[in-house]
Amino acid sequence: MMAGMRPIWGHWILIFWLGTCAEALTRATGSKPAEFGKRYTGFVDKNTEELYSFSYTSKNDTVDALRVFVSSNSINLEFPVLFVVRQQKAILSWQVPMVFRGNFPRTYTYQDVSRTLCPTEPEEGTGSQEQFIYIDIASMSPSIVQYELMVTRLLSFQLKTSVPFNFSASPSQPQYFLYTFPEGVDSVIIKVKSPENYPCSVVSVQDISCPVYDLDYNVEFNGVYQTMTKQAAITVQRKEYPGGKFYVVFVIKPEDYTCGGTVPQSTQGSGNHTWNLKRVKHMEVTVSPSVKDSVYVQATLLCLLYFLIFYVGSLLVAFVHYVSIHRKERNLKGSPDEGEGTVAASHPITTSTPDGSSYGAIDESSPGARKMTPPPIPRPRVYSDSSADEESDFDAIPEMETDKNVIRAKTFLYVSDLAVKDRRVVSKKYRIYFWNIITIAVFYALPVVQLVITYQTVLNVTGNQDICYYNFLCAHPLGVLSAFNNVMSNMGHVLLGFLFLLIVLRRDLLHRHLLEVNDTYAKDYGIPKHFGLFYTMGVALIMEGVLSACYHVCPNYSNFQFDTSFMYMIAGLCMLKLYQTRHPDINASAYAAYASFALVIFLAVMGVIFGKDNIWFWVIFSIVHVVGSLALSTHIYYMGRFRIDVSNADFGIFKRIAQVLYTDCMQQCSRPMYMDRMILLIVGNIVNWLFAIFGLVFRPRDFPSYLLGIFICNLLLYLAFYIIMKLRSSERIQTLPLFCIIATAVVWAAALYFFFQTLSSWEQTPAESREKNRSCIILHFFDDHDIWHFLSATAMFFSFLVLLTLDDDLDVVRRDKIPVF
Repeated sequence: MMAGMRPIWGHWILIFWLGTCAEALTRATGSKPAEFGKRYTGFVDKNTEELYSFSYTSKNDTVDALRVFVSSNSINLEFPVLFVVRQQKAILSWQVPMVFRGNFPRTYTYQDVSRTLCPTEPEEGTGSQEQFIYIDIASMSPSIVQYELMVTRLLSFQLKTSVPFNFSASPSQPQYFLYTFPEGVDSVIIKVKSPENYPCSVVSVQDISCPVYDLDYNVEFNGVYQTMTKQAAITVQRKEYPGGKFYVVFVIKPEDYTCGGTVPQSTQGSGNHTWNLKRVKHMEVTVSPSVKDSVYVQATLLCLLYFLIFYVGSLLVAFVHYVSIHRKERNLKGSPDEGEGTVAASHPITTSTPDGSSYGAIDESSPGARKMTPPPIPRPRVYSDSSADEESDFDAIPEMETDKNVIRAKTFLYVSDLAVKDRRVVSKKYRIYFWNIITIAVFYALPVVQLVITYQTVLNVTGNQDICYYNFLCAHPLGVLSAFNNVMSNMGHVLLGFLFLLIVLRRDLLHRHLLEVNDTYAKDYGIPKHFGLFYTMGVALIMEGVLSACYHVCPNYSNFQFDTSFMYMIAGLCMLKLYQTRHPDINASAYAAYASFALVIFLAVMGVIFGKDNIWFWVIFSIVHVVGSLALSTHIYYMGRFRIDVSNADFGIFKRIAQVLYTDCMQQCSRPMYMDRMILLIVGNIVNWLFAIFGLVFRPRDFPSYLLGIFICNLLLYLAFYIIMKLRSSERIQTLPLFCIIATAVVWAAALYFFFQTLSSWEQTPAESREKNRSCIILHFFDDHDIWHFLSATAMFFSFLVLLTLDDDLDVVRRDKIPVF
């Protein structure tokens, strides 16, 4: 029985095949021959469909591109008109009205649609070929629907190198063009410009394949892409496209939310549907060769040469210093105790204390001052902690606290009054800063590197160039990095940070050698030498370069703190070092300092998250800012002696506050006890209050830069006060620190100029950020922000040298003659 059924099944298969062939033959013979450039009008319904056939001859050395324009008067979304285009190796279909999904639940519909067909290139060696295209038009509408059709041949489908090309596009009429790499060109940059901010658009670069993804809902499926308002730029390398060709696709989005805009205005609306939008964008595209490999080498060598100059200069200064020391040693006939020292080399200080003693340096009024033996130095009791690793401000000897308060309560203090602790203990205390920052750097940098590698990998895999906020007009890729120039320009922080560590190490070793030979000047003259904070500053500068480079691997909203965290720490460490110079025994502990830095970084993160529109954040931050300034001012004014005893009665706090107000405000109202400190703190509080008021009123969007500005202004204010007080005390500034001060001012001014040349902004949408992009300005490789990296690293290096050398003139002045301010 089974054998008997086989002829029956074969019969039905034969009938089905013959019917299919007959239907195909009928459709083929029933097609309407059509011509390019001619408009056709017709009607379709559920019982009627139309088939148009086009033919042309393709040549071996040309690429023929066709564009199909269709429209329909139907607005019935239930029964749209369907258009199917069949080519030799591709099929393309769409419907009219064409529907795009916007921000839920809005939809946007268009009745005029224009699409470019995927070009068919004949195979090499086949010569000319006859190509056929069939366009099938149908609808399931129960009523007759009118349509229009026109097919044209594109005469300007291939983009030419360095030749601008103008065109227009809309959501239902996307455009794409072909570009072929010329011989000898391995990298090109695609620059797109538009006179209008909106409508929002997408620029995509896709490999040569069919279909081409040229609609809003599929343009992200292939290649790399960017959103765009006024300009966009994409760098393309030949190695990414083995065929040496690619498509540049332009898609207009149905709404502008992605680019930071709002819902588009409609000419006709019905519920959540928007009809007949006039969203046409005019654009100009230019494909130009990018920089060659030789430019990468030249830029790297230039960068290394620039910072090598600082190493050579440092060696020259060290050599001159070495020769000067040995020349002095040959001229000396005895030790300082025999009267042959240079104790009186500094100028006398004219400002006198109430008891008639001058404060600053040894008097040189006597003709034989340079030949006198240094008088014996009265030394205060020196206390040492039970443990050299002790980090507390409290000492093991009970009477230390009493003596400390008595000494610090003096109206006029000298460095010897605040250098009573054992030198080894204090040095180890400051070395805790160094070891802590090493630990912080390791644990901070490892997850940072992992995260930015992930970001770069996601960008390379997805092709979504909106993830990272580069200056795309000057972003030069190398390997997996999309903006190698922005990463490499941070090399200066690392090189100059390492150089500063070498300079500090040299000074440290020299000072240790002098202490080992019991040099009088090293032990009892000049500012006490503690290098722990200097080592910490050098490491912080290196880490600023490392983390800034990591941030620029993929700069965006999520990793902004990588670029600024160590800037806060550098500013804070500089202020601590400046304060520690004349207050070696009462500086903040490393743990308290780093806890404060952590709080600042936390506030920076909160400012980015909540600072844009939340007024309560700014109110709370302003209150914390003002209260913190007052608390720190109180601690500085009383040199750490201000205490509130809460262990007594319930009203002990208020009693203590009343006593302070009575003694320090009412009794000393005419003249504060510490006038210099009072002036500094008044000016400092005014500046900080103005910052707080400015933030509360204007609420700047870039909160991290605003917070960094507070730190930098306070540091500059303190440094200016220190220099003024130094000159007022008849101390002098030697040639090297004077040169560093001038260089710091000049380089910082230049650096800030380039810093404010904003080239991108992660506070805005990627498309809005690209409006700020600019071309390179040095070797066609470095942009303004790269120059900021070079100059800021240089400025910070000079700033560190200022702090390191500012008090070199006091190395021959007794500590009981060096005033505290």
